[in-house]
Amino acid sequence: QLQASGGGSVQPGGSLRLSCAASGPNFDDYDIGWFRQAPGQAREGVSVIGSSRSGTGTYYADSVKGRFTISRDNAMSAVYLQMNNLKPEDTGVYYCATSGGFVAAMVMGVIPYDAMDYWGKGTQVTVSS
Repeated sequence: QLQASGGGSVQPGGSLRLSCAASGPNFDDYDIGWFRQAPGQAREGVSVIGSSRSGTGTYYADSVKGRFTISRDNAMSAVYLQMNNLKPEDTGVYYCATSGGFVAAMVMGVIPYDAMDYWGKGTQVTVSS
C-alpha cells in the first residue's frame, strides 16, 4: 500500500516536498514512480527511482528535469519528490505508484501506466500566484 502526502498551494518559484510512504515487505526491491494529472489532462509520468537491486537509478520527465529530485529512504519505506522552482503547469494531483515490473517504462510512457499494480492516493499540488 502506498500513500502520497506533502502537497499544497504555493506561488510560482516555490518548493514542495512530496512523500510516498509504503507498507509491506521488501520495499527496497521495488522501483517507485511519480505521476501527475492536471484537470482535464491525461496522467503523465514525472519521475522514477530504481530499486536497490537496480542501483537506484533515476529518471525525470523533460518538463521537470533540473527542478525535481527523487530520492528514497529504504529504512523508512519512503520515497520523496523534492520539487523546486515550481511553475503553474506543475499543478495537478500527484500519485506514487509501483509494480512488479516495468515501472520505469510506464513512467516514461513506453507502456500504458494502467498496467501499474499499486497506486497511492494522490496529493494535490497547486501552483498559482
